[in-house]
Amino acid sequence: MGSALRKRSRPGQASGRGQATSGVVLPAAPGAAGGAVMRRDPNGWQLLVAVAGLLAGAGVAWVVSSAGPVRASFSNVPFALPVAVLVGWSFIGSGLLAWRARPGNHLGAVLIFTGFAWFASVLPDAHNPVLFTAGEVVQLFYYVGFVYLILSFPSGRLRGGLDHGLVAAAIVLVTIGRLDWLLFADSRAVICSRCPANLLEVVRDDALARRLFDIQLIIAVPVAVVGLGLLAGRWRRASHAQRHAVMPVAVAGVVAFAAVAAFAVALVVGAGSAAAVLSRVGWYAAAAVPVAVLAVMIQRRLAQGAVAGLVVELGGPGPVADPRDALSRALGDPSLALGYWFAAESRYVDRNGGAVVLPGAGSGRRSTVVERDGQPVAVLIHDAALEHNAKLVDSVCAAAGLALENERLAAELRARLVELQASRARLVEATDAERRRIERDLHDGTQQRLVSIAMSLGLVEAKLPGDPEYAKPIVAETRDALAAALAELRDLTQGIYPAILTERGLPAALDELCGRSALTAHLRLFLEGRLPIPVETAAYYVVSEALTNAAKYSRASEVRVAANCTGGVLTVEVADDGVGGAGKGNGSGLRGLADRVEALDGRLTVSSPPGQGTTLRAEFPCG
Repeated sequence: MGSALRKRSRPGQASGRGQATSGVVLPAAPGAAGGAVMRRDPNGWQLLVAVAGLLAGAGVAWVVSSAGPVRASFSNVPFALPVAVLVGWSFIGSGLLAWRARPGNHLGAVLIFTGFAWFASVLPDAHNPVLFTAGEVVQLFYYVGFVYLILSFPSGRLRGGLDHGLVAAAIVLVTIGRLDWLLFADSRAVICSRCPANLLEVVRDDALARRLFDIQLIIAVPVAVVGLGLLAGRWRRASHAQRHAVMPVAVAGVVAFAAVAAFAVALVVGAGSAAAVLSRVGWYAAAAVPVAVLAVMIQRRLAQGAVAGLVVELGGPGPVADPRDALSRALGDPSLALGYWFAAESRYVDRNGGAVVLPGAGSGRRSTVVERDGQPVAVLIHDAALEHNAKLVDSVCAAAGLALENERLAAELRARLVELQASRARLVEATDAERRRIERDLHDGTQQRLVSIAMSLGLVEAKLPGDPEYAKPIVAETRDALAAALAELRDLTQGIYPAILTERGLPAALDELCGRSALTAHLRLFLEGRLPIPVETAAYYVVSEALTNAAKYSRASEVRVAANCTGGVLTVEVADDGVGGAGKGNGSGLRGLADRVEALDGRLTVSSPPGQGTTLRAEFPCG
């Protein structure tokens, strides 16, 4: 493409040109030469974690293989050794990939922790008492990472108090719940017949140890059931895009939660054979979680690779279709909406020219602005789930940039047509209202006065031959009424079209307006000669309406009026020092002025920040 395209997910977010990006530009550190930012290279840490993961997997393989078929924890599980090693490596590998893709997301750290905790769960198979005891302590730590991962995927953040409560309960179960029964458990009597010594045993009480273990299982059941209910509720409320983003992980999580709850119940009620089967199911379900995470990552990669098809579809030789459908399919979000930048009104419009409202906080929707050469082109309003796949959104925005620019031009034309139709309707309505006002003023004022004058003249005609002295006051009264009627007609015609504007031009008319203003008005003029009558008329009424509004609403102490004509453009500006807060949509007066200005191919802008006064600026072509 011949011009730079960029994307920003929120207003004010900076991004580099030349490509679609959602990265935030960090401020330079104080004192850094040339504004450079010193950052730690994460590759060293990632390499260290990868090496540690490989060594941990090798250690687990050695522990399991040396334990023998009787001692191994997963001796009754098919392919236990390769699965145990590969699952741990999958957790760590997924964590490294997630860390690399989104360093600020907790998901990578949780996956890496879960991978090492998974490896640590095999330590009870060791012959060494120290390793055996340490392994018994940390054997279930990976469940904490598992619960956190299932509840927070894909954002890496827990959503509410119930999430935090479940994670806290899991931590208590795998730490305090694990330690307390080990203080009273004889390893060979309670754990296995060939286990090394339990170094944490303080007082042997096998019955108490078993009761504490059963309590741990009983508490685990409601934790798992609540987790299942939470996941089911979220799935029911989730949008299509949200379900698409988490489905593999959610399915694995539901199966694992259900297996843990059923396993705990089976042990408590003494169903040993059922517990053994459920143990295998839960173990493989937990093992499927990192595979599900990898599947989601691969799914995202494939979606990014399919963007090439989007380019072909949008740039084909056939008739231009609505790009929303193609973008919706590429992003996997049927609810996607598009808005196009309408520069004349500084707002977004849809394909037919209608107004587009950007989503607010808490709506579950996000807006992504696409820019071209530093100017807004369009906005994508999409499901919030897509913020976790920012690279896909970047790629789609970059691929659709040219098509969106072309569609923006068409949408802008349609918006202008819609606005023109609305403007014409408002002008007709305003003209009818003005006619009704003139008719009312004539009927209630001047017409009644002329009727009174006619009656007075009839009375004078009747009295004058017989009593001339009696007719004199009637004649004087009639003269006064006639003068009042003339003044009313003069005021009425002044409101329709000021005579001074016709006789002396725009400078004199603006000077008179400022002289009659209720506020102190300072006038600056840079005008030479007469301008086209429609331009002078529109400029006059812009200043008149602005002065009236400033006196009524702004609570200002003074107002500045300026008019100049340079380069074939007449610019009229009225600025006050009032409270601000005005806008073209706040009243029919400014809306009517905008219609009058736009009817002459001009442009009316209003700047009115709260507490900083109001500046009204109108530009007319006058060449």
